[in-house]
Amino acid sequence: MSSKYRYYLLGSLSLFGMVVSSAAKADDAPISDISSKLLEDHIIQLEYIVNTHSQLLIQLQQQLSSLQYDIESLRGQIQNNHHQFNQIFGQLKLTQQQVNNLIKQEIPGNIKFNTNTNSTIVPGSVNNTKITVNNDDNAYKQATYLREIQQYNQAIIVLKKFLTQYPKSVYLPNVNYWLGQLYYSKGEKNIAVSYYAFVVKNYPKSAKSADAMLKVGIIMQDKKQTDKAKIVYQQVIKKYPNSQAAIEAQKKLVSF
Repeated sequence: MSSKYRYYLLGSLSLFGMVVSSAAKADDAPISDISSKLLEDHIIQLEYIVNTHSQLLIQLQQQLSSLQYDIESLRGQIQNNHHQFNQIFGQLKLTQQQVNNLIKQEIPGNIKFNTNTNSTIVPGSVNNTKITVNNDDNAYKQATYLREIQQYNQAIIVLKKFLTQYPKSVYLPNVNYWLGQLYYSKGEKNIAVSYYAFVVKNYPKSAKSADAMLKVGIIMQDKKQTDKAKIVYQQVIKKYPNSQAAIEAQKKLVSF
C-alpha cells in the first residue's frame, strides 16, 4: 500500500475513533449502528479518493505515451532530414564538380597561366594570365572570357588589338558593340557612343545593330538630351520592329 493511501486510512480510523467516543457519551443510539454508518461513509470516501487517483494516473500515463510518440516522430523526422541533407550536399558537390569541368572546357586553350605570383600585370594579360592569339575566332573567345570574368580593362586591350589584326573578321560588329559596352560600364559614355554609332552605321543588318542603336538613345537620355533620345528610340522601333530592342525602346518612350 502506498504512503498516501496509508495516510488516508490512518486518518480515517482516528476520526472514526473520535466520533465513536463522542457518540457513546452524547447519544443513546446503539454504538454498533453508529460504527457501521461511519465505517460505510469512510469506505465510500476512500473509494472516491482511490478512483480519483487512478484516473489521474491513467491520464498521466496517456500523456506520457503521447509525449513518447511525439519524441519518436521527431527523432524519425530528424533522421529523415539528415538523410535528405546528405543527399542534397552530395548533389551540390557533384554539380560544383560539373561546373568546374565546364569552366575548364570553356577557357580558351591558348590562354597560358603563369604560376609566378610575384609577376606584375602587363598589357595583354589578366593578372598572371598571358594572352596569345592564333586567329580571330580564338581572339574573340579570349575577349569574351575576359569580359565574363570582369577583367574589363584587359578585355578592351584585346578587343582593340582584334580590330587592327582582323579588319575583315565577321566578329567586327560584335567587337565594336562590346567595346561600347565596356566603356559604358566604366562611365566613359562619349567613347561608348562612338562604338555604338559605328555599329549602327557600318553594320545595319548585324544582330547587334538594334541593341547598339538602343544604347545610343539611352546615352542621349542619360545626358538629358530628351528630344534626341526620343528620335533614336523611334528609329529603333521603325527599323527593327520585331526586336527586343524595339520593345525596350517603346518602354522608354512611354516613360517620358
